[in-house]
Amino acid sequence: MAQKIIIDTDPGIDDAMAILAALHSPDLEVLGLTTVFGNTEVGLCSLNALRLVELEGNDHIPVAQGCGQPLVHDINSFSAGVHGKDGFGNTNLPLPHGKLDPRHAAQFIIDTVMANPHEVILAPIGPLTNIAMAYRLEPRIAPLVKEVVLMGGCAFALGNISAVAEANIYHDPHAAEVVFAAPWKVTMVGLDVTTKIVMRPEYFEKLYAAGNPAVGLLEKIQPCYQDFHEQIYGMKGAIHTHDPAVIAYLLAPELFRCEEMPVYVVTEGLCLGKTIADKHHHVFRSTQAGKGIGEESVAVVVERPSTTIPLGVDEDGVLELLFDLLAK
Repeated sequence: MAQKIIIDTDPGIDDAMAILAALHSPDLEVLGLTTVFGNTEVGLCSLNALRLVELEGNDHIPVAQGCGQPLVHDINSFSAGVHGKDGFGNTNLPLPHGKLDPRHAAQFIIDTVMANPHEVILAPIGPLTNIAMAYRLEPRIAPLVKEVVLMGGCAFALGNISAVAEANIYHDPHAAEVVFAAPWKVTMVGLDVTTKIVMRPEYFEKLYAAGNPAVGLLEKIQPCYQDFHEQIYGMKGAIHTHDPAVIAYLLAPELFRCEEMPVYVVTEGLCLGKTIADKHHHVFRSTQAGKGIGEESVAVVVERPSTTIPLGVDEDGVLELLFDLLAK
């Protein structure tokens, strides 16, 4: 039976690849796309999401627009140098024909989870604002969500938007802190593995030869993303595989070597957006050690749920899986 998923997204070039791969998989049932600010402003992300479901006749899949700003701080600029001002490499594609679902993304998530208890996987590949808002609005969804499998964070790798932070977490660290603290199963597919999965020019050359609408779109929008990787990392036309790694994990978790540990998010200061992977449970132990001081002596200290974190990956296996999906 196909896994039911909601993809929460800010398309975004690598988002497009992830969504198209998911739509090509018989083992995934995409119940909807929910959009959030991130790679560009949320209205443009929603247009791109509609374009993606219409591209190959999937316009029966609803698209619900969500948050245009983080929970706490404001964001005034987007990743134009990474994904282009329009999110799709400045290709300025024709407007989609479809309309957005009238519900806010958070309400769409709540309604869909409540209607499909214990069956829906939330797959956020942008900032976690919609996911946090859905949980805050209706905490009863937590035990009813099958799993949250997100692209974001870095346990022991370097950051990609600051020295220590990954972009999706950095853009709304308060929302990420809500998500990692909530009582549901979370898997963090972060920079520890996504930077190890490299798509090279020869890979794209073979992929584009498939000639279907999905790879045709990717061929149009990808150069902007390749240029960014060349400018920052000197990758000579290659790219890191961020958002599509979530789809690979959902379909073939055996390709990833994972460890379990609590994750905390820094919400202010120089390390804003850093994900602290507390492998040895230092935070819990230090909190317990502080008990007995004044009024805190009556506090009940509960350790944060552990997050599953892929730390190793079969790069060739993931690339082959994604190729087979996209080339269909």
